[in-house]
Amino acid sequence: MSLQDKIRQLTELRSQARLGGGEKRIAKQHQQGKFTARERIDLLLDEGSFEEYDMFVTHRCHDFGLEDQQYLGDGVVTGRGTIDGRVVFVFSQDFTVLGGSLSETFALKICKVMDQAMKMGAPLIGLNDSGGARIQEGVNSLAGYAEIFYRNIQASGVIPQISAIFGPCAGGAVYSPALTDIIIMSEQTSYMFVTGPKVTKTVTGEDITIENLGGADIHTKKSGVAHFKSKDEEEGILLIRKVLEYLPQNNLEEPIVTECDDPIERIDDDLNEIIPDDPNKPYDVKDIIHRIVDYEEFLELQRLYAKNIVTGFAKFGGMPCGIVANQPNYLAGVLDIDASRKAARFVRLCDAFNIPIVTLVDVPGFLPGSFQEYGGIILHGAKLLFAYGEATVPKITITLRKAYGGAHDVMGSKQLRADLNYAWPGAEIAVMGAKGAIEVLEGKKLSKVEDPAERDMLQQKLEEEYREKFANPFIAARYGYIDDVIEPRNTRWRVARALRSLATKKEVGPPKKHGNVPL
Repeated sequence: MSLQDKIRQLTELRSQARLGGGEKRIAKQHQQGKFTARERIDLLLDEGSFEEYDMFVTHRCHDFGLEDQQYLGDGVVTGRGTIDGRVVFVFSQDFTVLGGSLSETFALKICKVMDQAMKMGAPLIGLNDSGGARIQEGVNSLAGYAEIFYRNIQASGVIPQISAIFGPCAGGAVYSPALTDIIIMSEQTSYMFVTGPKVTKTVTGEDITIENLGGADIHTKKSGVAHFKSKDEEEGILLIRKVLEYLPQNNLEEPIVTECDDPIERIDDDLNEIIPDDPNKPYDVKDIIHRIVDYEEFLELQRLYAKNIVTGFAKFGGMPCGIVANQPNYLAGVLDIDASRKAARFVRLCDAFNIPIVTLVDVPGFLPGSFQEYGGIILHGAKLLFAYGEATVPKITITLRKAYGGAHDVMGSKQLRADLNYAWPGAEIAVMGAKGAIEVLEGKKLSKVEDPAERDMLQQKLEEEYREKFANPFIAARYGYIDDVIEPRNTRWRVARALRSLATKKEVGPPKKHGNVPL
């Protein structure tokens, strides 16, 4: 065979590999509103940047007739490319090949790009669309999953790992995305669960649909497993590219600072009026976030889950940062189990990848009740406490209105080594609110006043005295727990300058193998 013949053979094999499971299955994939594995990669990466690995790999199974079903690539497309010029590694599961089921060689292909991503210190992106383990391969398939899981664990906190779920992801397959930093699910076409509806009905008797068991709505609203829900795959891929704008290549690098012509000294007078005079009246903390960040751009994570706390990425003067904010517009911004887990996970993500944390505090405390106590609010609240205390990135905390009790300590307090703690002039920092405090401290005195009107007047007077003596920012400032009381309209300027001054921060904890996070 001449060299020209061999080149023609190579071209034919490449064409065969690019067809995956064949044109009929590609057409069926499109009918279901899904892109193919290669189409997804083309949308994700810069044009012409993809370098594929292991295009000619085939499976090694000879049982149950699989020896007659050989497909080049074996159901997963792997390789490297660039996103906005930055090197990334990617694997994209191909549902047209045996339902995207994972074989021994399928797993080895994924493990290879994971190893490469770690060696090169580059983000890893997984596009998931798989029916799960390839049953015909038995324990080899299970071993393949475990090899992937181990690499996810080793890569955690070293390189950014992003998972997009664009089809089924069930059984053991769900644990690889769960170990990654960001999970994106597409509406209608994606689902995740450990056991499917049929097994669920057999074991528990519960009759439930795929969508209600593990669809995108469930995991973005109820479980908190997924960070984003996209209306389609194209939007999901754009979200991957957007998230990477805020993340560095790896844990040894800083996030990329971009040019910004939104002046950091921009003053917003409306912020001086944005907090209601009534301490119990809600407002939307996202209105504050949008006013103080660059170009009013805020990429919110887990927007539909635990809405009493807000987490997401933004920039100040082109510098990426993470924002954690209590949301008075939902459950008064109280901390509960879900909010604590959500915020703790986000704080640890930021700390792992050198992203400064800006915390906006307006918290009345932890949510009381037996449901929360039985659910382990003590442990879950401690996760958030642990995350803030462990974080060594620049930490800036601004108390907007109230910070009561243990929730004040948890939300990036000075005692958890926040670098700069600011407060707005109307902030109340105390063990509890004035009303509750007076009922505890002066209950006997009030009970002796028989006239209701006179009693109400006395209570108001005592509450005002309490606020003056204990619940204002100048008391905390007197002890140095608040570094400065700032005018609300200057918040953007103060935060941006603080981030610049903290850019060279170096803080190292005591030597240890790892901490024991309260799980």
